[in-house]
Amino acid sequence: MTAPIIAALAFDGISPFHLSVPCLVFGADRTRLGLPRFDFRVCGVEQGMIRTDAGLSILVPHDLSALDDADIIIIPSWKDLGAPLAKPLDEALGRAHRRGALIVGLCLGTFAIAAAGLLSGRNATTHWAYTDQLRALHPDISIDADVLYVDDGDIVTSAGVAAGLDCCLHIVRARYGAEAALRLARHIVLSPHRQGGQAQFIERPVAKSADADRFSQALDAVRATLGETHSLDSVAEAAGLTRRTFTRRFQKSIGTSFGDWLTSRRIELAQRLLEATEKSMDIVAFEAGFGSATSLRQHFAARLRTSPAQYRREFSRRDEHYVNALVEGINLPN
Repeated sequence: MTAPIIAALAFDGISPFHLSVPCLVFGADRTRLGLPRFDFRVCGVEQGMIRTDAGLSILVPHDLSALDDADIIIIPSWKDLGAPLAKPLDEALGRAHRRGALIVGLCLGTFAIAAAGLLSGRNATTHWAYTDQLRALHPDISIDADVLYVDDGDIVTSAGVAAGLDCCLHIVRARYGAEAALRLARHIVLSPHRQGGQAQFIERPVAKSADADRFSQALDAVRATLGETHSLDSVAEAAGLTRRTFTRRFQKSIGTSFGDWLTSRRIELAQRLLEATEKSMDIVAFEAGFGSATSLRQHFAARLRTSPAQYRREFSRRDEHYVNALVEGINLPN
């Protein structure tokens, strides 16, 4: 069988960290994880040396002809966000899109796809700090600033750098199966499926103080005992703060309310239990802190737009040895 061709676009001034995202997921031999052997190519408008924004030089081995037969084309980032694309790149992306290649824009790479005219009337996302700029430049795009990635069929876009990994893992899951995606996620030490918006992952530093330490310790204790009851008052007391001060500090440091944060952590635990165990819905609900299967279903519908049963059908694992290895790490979820 012909190896799937994955082409990642590099350019002068690119961040090596951005470029490393598709390299990490598709650039190594992952056949032992159940993935095909990819024909992975790093290409540029021209082949040759480019300089990264970290001062490193990278030899780009392919020019834009590498896009002509690529199954997936990934633009890991972009610069000169308001400038038109170079004509050869514009034409190459257009040809690839017309013949059915999957076009992927990670983080600011969305701007390049938009500049090529491929997102007109489509759904997309990008890093939350740049959504207003993207909207101003391309008002015909429906932009969702809250999600980690948007799969719009033949075009997939993601939020910030870490979300690029989520996006690439989603592509693996969609094309090569949930089992391969979970094995890959575990191999690169990444959550197999993060849910929610960008804001909840922007945790501002808490000032170093005794109070801050107690605040962090209180949250750690909640994470370790998600199946137990945790009221705002009890956690504030554990942090040594009044309810009002705790609420204000939590919003400032985490970027959301305590209730929303707690629900997100419980949903993540429920996902892991559904993926890795055969436990009943009642037990999953109890261990994740939802109390009942009905409550679990309600929260899944509201947050994930699916049911726990459907989620289990899509993402549950049948490899007993692998399940056992995964289950070992679920007692103290992060």
